[in-house]
Parts: sequence; structure tokens; C-alpha cells
Amino acid sequence: MNDVVLPQRLREGDRVAVVAPSGRVDGGRLAAGVEYIRSWGLDVDVMPSVLAGHERFKYLAADDKARAEDLRNAWLDARYAAVLCARGGYGVQRMLEYVDFDELVAVPKWFVGFSDITALHEPLNARGLVTMHGPMAAAVEQLADDTGRERLRALLFEPETVTDLLRGARTVVDGVAEGLLRGGNLAMLASSVGTPTYAPPAGVVVLEEVNEEAYQADRLLTQLLRAGWFDQVTGLVIGDFSDGGEGLDDTIRERLEPLGVPMVEGAAIGHEPLNLAVPLGLPVRLDATAGTLTPGGLAGT
Repeated sequence: MNDVVLPQRLREGDRVAVVAPSGRVDGGRLAAGVEYIRSWGLDVDVMPSVLAGHERFKYLAADDKARAEDLRNAWLDARYAAVLCARGGYGVQRMLEYVDFDELVAVPKWFVGFSDITALHEPLNARGLVTMHGPMAAAVEQLADDTGRERLRALLFEPETVTDLLRGARTVVDGVAEGLLRGGNLAMLASSVGTPTYAPPAGVVVLEEVNEEAYQADRLLTQLLRAGWFDQVTGLVIGDFSDGGEGLDDTIRERLEPLGVPMVEGAAIGHEPLNLAVPLGLPVRLDATAGTLTPGGLAGT
């Protein structure tokens, strides 16, 4: 297992960069979200390809190489203390071949995003870097939520103040589990199987999803089960599975309860307006009986 690499906490006056590794970004939503981030005392620069658009595919923020170049340039620029994603959508998988993850991890800094951004979290976490699964710069409704916005700010600026990462979690399987927190978006994790960035977890896993019917979630979970992805998982945190239709919760329980590891569901993590940020790659302790997830090692950043 790689040693845990924890980025330095942010401070007022720091400069951060916004990148768009994924889908097309709405300029108005981005501008509104950036104002929330600036209210923390941060200077915010938007990288060149964020609003460029793709000439052929309207669902992409920009050309694959341009998006990858923005990510690299922002990450390796010493002026920036963090790299924040504008939004998810689709597109990260197309640019992964242009990203040197060893190069990025050698310059640790906070990286924030979720959903499609899971495809970047996975290889970064596998190399030991702690990253932030949480609201993105153009997610206006999530940044407008006081609780979710304050959680993200606290983890970035005052991590020692966050002692429980969960809210609203319900016990499915009793017990306590420890390990590094990994995971993210279910579809992205399943899509990674068999690729060069595939990195099955060992520890506690968080899962979230949106717009997947029960049978689709079943297929994705079954793919991961058959691939042995859960073999070293010690605990499960099921976040929001938004807009999934009837029977989705029961499907998730039927697929995952037989693993016999401590498990909670209903955690406020995912695509709802309240999306509580969590640090992926960090050691955590899940008490599924109490419905708590305690982070370890944040106070020293």
C-alpha cells in the first residue's frame, strides 16, 4: 500500500484553478459558483478550455488533449494551492491516456470533484494522494446549501473541525470497519474494470449514483462483484442514488448485504443539493451501528 499523501490545508489569499475534465460547462452557473468560492478569501482562475466547448461533440467541455493540458498546467503551476473541477457529466475517461498521474502526485495539492471525476480520483487515490469528493465550481445548488458548502470549506481550511463525515446514514449491517476511504460514482468505477487505471480498493468504500434504474444499478454492482472489486472492502457507505426509480434501495441491499461487512445507506453524498464532501484516500473508521464515519490524520495538514 502506498503511504498516504495529504495536501496542505488552504488559507485565505490562496489562489486556486478551475478545470473542466468532463462535460460542457454553463458559463452562468460557473460564474455563480465561483463567487461562493471567492467568498472564502480565495483567488480563482478559470483555465482556458473550461468554456471552450468541443467543435464536434457538444457534451464535452473541450478537446480531450486540451482538457488534459489544462489539468496538468493547473496542477503543476506553483501559484495554485488547489485544483477544482467545474462539473462532471461525461468525458474524463477519454482524456486519461494523456494524464501522467505519477507526475501529479509528486506535487500534492487538493483536487475537488465528484461523479464523472471519479475516473481521476481512482488513480490518484491508488498512488496514495488524498483527494476531495465534493461539490464542484459550477454546482450552484450544492454550493448554495449552507451545510454542504461549509463542510467543503472546513475540510479544505480547518480539517480538524470535521469529526464525523456522515449525515442521515441508516444502518444496514451492524459493525465497525476501518481502512482507507475509496470509491465514488458507481458507473465510473464499473467502467474502469479492465483499463490501465483500474484500482480495486482495500478499506471502506463510498458509492453514489444518479439516473440509474434498479436493473442498471444491479448490472453495475454485479460487474464489480464478478471482477472481485469488493474482495478487500471492509465497510460500505451508500450515498445518494438520485432519480433511480422504484426498487433501487432493495437492489443495492440484495447485492451488497451478502458481503457481510458493516454497511450504511442514505448518506448525504452525491447529486442532491446537500452533498457532503469526503476525503478519498484518507484512513477512516466506519461505525455502521452508530451511523458515523470518523476521519483520521487530518489535523496535521
